[in-house]
Amino acid sequence: MELFRALAVLAEPPSEQVAPLAEALDLGALPEASEYTELFVFQLYPYASVYLGAEGMLGGEARDRVAGFWRALGQTPPPEPDHLSVMLALYARLSDFEEREGDARRRESWRHARRAFLWEHLLSWLPVYLKKLSEVASPFYRGWGELLTRALLEESKTLEMQTPLPMALRDGRRLADPRSAEADEFRQTLLSPARSGMILTRSDLARAARKLGLGLRAGERKFVLQSLFDQDAKAVLGWLRDEATLWTNQHREQRPTLGQIAEAWEERARSSATLLAELEAAIKTNDECGMMNDE
Repeated sequence: MELFRALAVLAEPPSEQVAPLAEALDLGALPEASEYTELFVFQLYPYASVYLGAEGMLGGEARDRVAGFWRALGQTPPPEPDHLSVMLALYARLSDFEEREGDARRRESWRHARRAFLWEHLLSWLPVYLKKLSEVASPFYRGWGELLTRALLEESKTLEMQTPLPMALRDGRRLADPRSAEADEFRQTLLSPARSGMILTRSDLARAARKLGLGLRAGERKFVLQSLFDQDAKAVLGWLRDEATLWTNQHREQRPTLGQIAEAWEERARSSATLLAELEAAIKTNDECGMMNDE
């Protein structure tokens, strides 16, 4: 479990004190603070609630579930229980408790807690998160992500996985249909991985603007997405459909290792691709794209 503990530390802003850890893991020189900020502040927020929550935002029920796990252990949850570094450190502690326990029954209880935390709170979102991280991160953090991916998959082989889907993936809500819902809700659910089945970062939206020859405005992702729709809704829907299809295929590739978790993510992405294709087909001209606007 020292690997999980080390990876947890390296998910925090870089400092010279952790340089020996990076060297021991063959990750090379520590990254600049700007690399950390670009990845974890501007591109991929390191909070489980962003990827498992219905709104794709910090906090809420998704964070409460992690906090509830701490309380079930008889401990007070930290202020940010769903932060990636905190979660990895807790997983390492659970393994330590199991290994040090002398009583067989209590040791099995700790193993059950470790298995539940891995299934409910790590495997439920981290493989998807780390897939996107591999595309947008600097070399140091790509290496960090590869180590974490391998460690998680190894743990999934070691521990017998649970049968029910993780609680966060049982929610039946999917991408909102702007033909019957508010346009703002549609845009928000596009940016909610648990509902759309895909992660759209700032760099993805910039890539879309370049590919479609559209202007890119500065601002939060939902604002940027709306500005792209305002310029060419049909083209943006087509781009989003392609992204959802790509994510569908990527989730399918993870079925052999993640089973029903990968299937749940795949179903979300496929559902999004189908809806986006329908919306694209319904728009003949930009004058008919009122459903994408707030008016």
